[in-house]
Amino acid sequence: MSIEDWTESFVGTRNLPRNVRDKLLREARVVKFAKGTEVFGPENIPDSLMFLYSGCIRVSQSSESGREIVLYRVEAGESCVLTTACMLSEEAYNAEGVAETEVVAITLPKPSFDRLASEEDSFRAFVFQAYSRRLIDLLRVVDDVAFGRMDVRLAQRLLDLADEDLQLKVTHQTLAGELGTAREVVSRILNDFQKRNLIGQTRGQISILNMSELKRLAESV
Repeated sequence: MSIEDWTESFVGTRNLPRNVRDKLLREARVVKFAKGTEVFGPENIPDSLMFLYSGCIRVSQSSESGREIVLYRVEAGESCVLTTACMLSEEAYNAEGVAETEVVAITLPKPSFDRLASEEDSFRAFVFQAYSRRLIDLLRVVDDVAFGRMDVRLAQRLLDLADEDLQLKVTHQTLAGELGTAREVVSRILNDFQKRNLIGQTRGQISILNMSELKRLAESV
């Protein structure tokens, strides 16, 4: 499938009427970002709706003290809820989006978005259904940070980030940012996991040794 057929890549746009899809193809544009590039930041006011065609964007927020928390990731086939919210309110981002891989995105300028949202019920429903789903995900993040056990959250994040060989090339500081906690807390829990033979760790790398037990911990209440 060529990039010109990008509406086929998203469940929401794939189900739109043909005339609406044709409008999207005419008015949207393709943008690319190299791995590690800032896609958006706190100083930017978005002027377009963003659909991720390929790659992954990590969306995070940092405190004045420098502590970071990963809010969510935008994967291929998804839209960015923060972009949608800030575009609608015409306010600057209060978070940062960084390309974790090479990224290809589709952007729809705000005037085109406004027109389609007002004229096409199917497009409006598609956008706000996606917005609602991601908002629920964000509320889960808040709930986890406020009430979740850190060992349970860390176990789940290790499983989420591990490759097919159950390896993670990641630092304790990066994991702390994923969970919105201090590096010392992550180090302490990882050392406990290692003593229990759930993981092995060397500098900058973690190996999952007992996936079933780590999964059991991740699913515990």
